[in-house]
Amino acid sequence: MMISPPPDSQDGQHAEAAGGRAHFLQVFLSQRSQMEALVNRRVGCRATAADLVQDLFLRFWRRPLVQVEELSTYLLRCAGNIAIDHLRSEGARARGSEGWLPEQQDNQGCEPQAALEAGNDLRHVEAALRSLPERTRQIFLLNRIHGRKYAEIAKAMGLSQSAVEKHMMRALEACKASLREPSTPRTPGNAP
Repeated sequence: MMISPPPDSQDGQHAEAAGGRAHFLQVFLSQRSQMEALVNRRVGCRATAADLVQDLFLRFWRRPLVQVEELSTYLLRCAGNIAIDHLRSEGARARGSEGWLPEQQDNQGCEPQAALEAGNDLRHVEAALRSLPERTRQIFLLNRIHGRKYAEIAKAMGLSQSAVEKHMMRALEACKASLREPSTPRTPGNAP
């Protein structure tokens, strides 16, 4: 009678991980079409949905497997979350690419004077933002550039939401005031 030695603990863990990966792959493939349909409904593009679901797969595949009660439900929830994350990042990108002056967005062929004025306005706003207290400037940038909501900023910075709102009002007022200030036209006699 032949007795086999007990399996090495590392071999056992490797086999368990391989079995877990096989189970994950099976569940993921069975849920893929549902995840893509869910993401497609949210983002409105099949190709983007397929890419996002593929990214979700890679995220899970590269990290150690986590035990969850119902993997298929968890994957669907993650697919919904990845769609929301995508929409947030697209919204932040769109807000970042918007012009400061809405009437200039329609003027694709801006005249040189309009471009000069827009550049001056941008410099005024940048100067106003640099003159703000650090916390106020940081809150403004988190909201307007990174697309964070007031509640998220408040939690991250340990402030109340009303404090974040007050900082935002100060920042916006400073930006508006900088645009109201008359700019001094440059002539050869007063150039810096």
